Amino acid sequence: MPPGTPIFREPIMQSLASSFAASAVLAIATLSPMAANAESVAETPVVCAALTDAAPAKLIESCTVLIDNPSTSDADRLDAMITRAGALHSSGQTGKALAEIDAVIAKDASLARAFRTRGEILRQSGNTVAAFEALNQAVRLEPDNAYGFESRGNAFNNGGKYDRAIDDYNEALRLKPDFAQAFSDRGAAWYFKGEYQKAIADYDQAIRLDPNRARSYTNRSAAYHKLGRIERALDDATSAIRIDPTQPEFFDNRGLDLAGNGDYALAIADYDEAIKIRPEAKFLANRGDAYQGLKDYDRAIADYDAALKLDPKFQRAYNNRGAAWRRKGDRARALQDYAEAVRLDPSDKTAAANHQEIALEVERLGALSYQKNLPSFNCATAKRQVEKAICADPGLAQLDRNINDVFLRVIASAEADSHRAALVLTREQRDFVDKRNASFGRRRYDLRQAMEERLDKLNAIAGQ
Repeated sequence: MPPGTPIFREPIMQSLASSFAASAVLAIATLSPMAANAESVAETPVVCAALTDAAPAKLIESCTVLIDNPSTSDADRLDAMITRAGALHSSGQTGKALAEIDAVIAKDASLARAFRTRGEILRQSGNTVAAFEALNQAVRLEPDNAYGFESRGNAFNNGGKYDRAIDDYNEALRLKPDFAQAFSDRGAAWYFKGEYQKAIADYDQAIRLDPNRARSYTNRSAAYHKLGRIERALDDATSAIRIDPTQPEFFDNRGLDLAGNGDYALAIADYDEAIKIRPEAKFLANRGDAYQGLKDYDRAIADYDAALKLDPKFQRAYNNRGAAWRRKGDRARALQDYAEAVRLDPSDKTAAANHQEIALEVERLGALSYQKNLPSFNCATAKRQVEKAICADPGLAQLDRNINDVFLRVIASAEADSHRAALVLTREQRDFVDKRNASFGRRRYDLRQAMEERLDKLNAIAGQ
């Protein structure tokens, strides 16, 4: 593998409609009435019903017809509104979806399905506290409904409370022993706990009960990958793509398996497909890693650049781009990227080690002239007036470089003793930069003096 660190792979936890996760996903469950897959055969009429596979737009249309029909009973109208709310959220209209659910609950607060759907939407939106309130109410209203425990288990999974999630999945399976989704999502909880064999056993059950659910295969693939069983991981990743070729995460996951096998060209082909479906920073960074594996550093750097354009705080992309610059022999740019990676995540020991190594290498080769009178940031992209002023003054530029270099040494030293102390120092540095940016140009603010005082303080900490 290239010297950069690959973007890590995790299970997708399928949500209301689309995947909810990070770089290489494990899928937690669709418990609400909305589509996770592409629209089915066009000739098939779309029915406004829970757990349908219809595309959200078609489902919204079908449910609207039912809701607007004067002959629809009140109970059926409320049920259709819940289904439409799920489809609205799936199509990106979360505000309308929550308003729809609130209208349902205002008319009938005894509908557990309304609270389940509300909880799922809030979970998807990252509002964990409100999601638990809704899901707890759903369980209270229907304590014998397996879907309520399954939904709440997903919220616990998202919150990192894996034992609580497993308890809820166990209860869901007690109530509904053939609940394929609960097996799959319990598998995700075992995965997050590092119990990969137990995760695979649950995915086996999920696939036995529902052999056409692509996400169970991609999740089992992730667990096999963790155990080093790459061929089995590749088989499952390929099965997921065969069942549903519309999900970019499936191609990205197989790309990671292929890259882990050293098959970088095939991995790039899969990343190409993922990016074609939905360009995301993690897919671009993973492709950059594969190009590094082929020693095509220019293309690797181009992908990292594109990833950082989409996500300027993508810490791993800085670290891995630093590796590419280093391989190209551009130690100055490598040092700058590693420094940014450390600044974004002081606890990343890989980035810290990379930064320390290249800094020593630069010093050993007498190449510190690369950094002479250059600030710690890129003057070509500087936008703030204070940054432009620093770039225009060699003395200020050198001060900024010195502050950054001492800060990184202090952080590395603090991290070795106490992560909490490193975080405190990081916050202090951010406060200094924020104050500098806000104060520049004001009367009585002396930029050079402020920077000199900051450097003195950091040097004092470094000398302790």
